[in-house]
Amino acid sequence: MKKILLMCNAGMSTSMLVSKMREAAEAQGYDCTIEACPVSDLNAAAGADVILLGPQVRFQLSKVQKAYPDIPVDAISPTDYGMVKGDNVLKAARKLMKETI
Repeated sequence: MKKILLMCNAGMSTSMLVSKMREAAEAQGYDCTIEACPVSDLNAAAGADVILLGPQVRFQLSKVQKAYPDIPVDAISPTDYGMVKGDNVLKAARKLMKETI
C-alpha cells in the first residue's frame, strides 16, 4: 500500500484535500493511505512513497527534497489546491511515483 503525504503550514489546511483524494482513490479502487502534517514535522515523512507540499509552503521544497532524497517531492498545483481537486492531486502523486494511471 502506497503512502501519500501532504505537508502544509499546520497540517490542517489540507484536510479537505485529503478527504477528496481519499474519495478519488476509493472510486478508482486504488489502495493507499493519504495523510497530512505540518512541514515543520519532517520526521512524519519517513516511510512516505511521495510527499506533496501545499502551495503556501512550496518555498520549503528544496529542504524536504534534501531531507528525503529517495522520495519524490513536489508542490501541489495552486489551482488544484484552491479548488480542492483531489482527483488531480492524486493523479499527480501517482505520476511522481511513476505509476501507470
